[in-house]
Amino acid sequence: MPQGKLEVLLVGAKGLENTEFLRQGAEPEWNETFLFTVSEGVSELKLKIMDSDNFSSDDFVGEVTISLEPVFVEGNVPPAAYNVVKDEEYCGEIRIGLTFTPEERNEREFQPEESYGGWKESSFD
Repeated sequence: MPQGKLEVLLVGAKGLENTEFLRQGAEPEWNETFLFTVSEGVSELKLKIMDSDNFSSDDFVGEVTISLEPVFVEGNVPPAAYNVVKDEEYCGEIRIGLTFTPEERNEREFQPEESYGGWKESSFD
């Protein structure tokens, strides 16, 4: 899996019932962008969605798991709807766009000592 920067655009949500989700009702709109560093071996993005309460603890609304393979291949995935699930049951959807910028790798970053020659090949006379 590649390494790099993942930009996540949270566009909005739909059908998140029985919550005052961000005080915007069942169809909140965010239009907020977050930037994450993707490490080697990461293949999915898991978002945990919480509501926002002023005078009590925030409540777990549900979660979304998104495969990153399409954005690794294409570089950009336009906003799309993903199912929000709680206790393995559908409870709404969230619209998210993704952009991936791979980390530039320097192929000469590390070479074994033997490939350069040096003291192991020198002779002392």
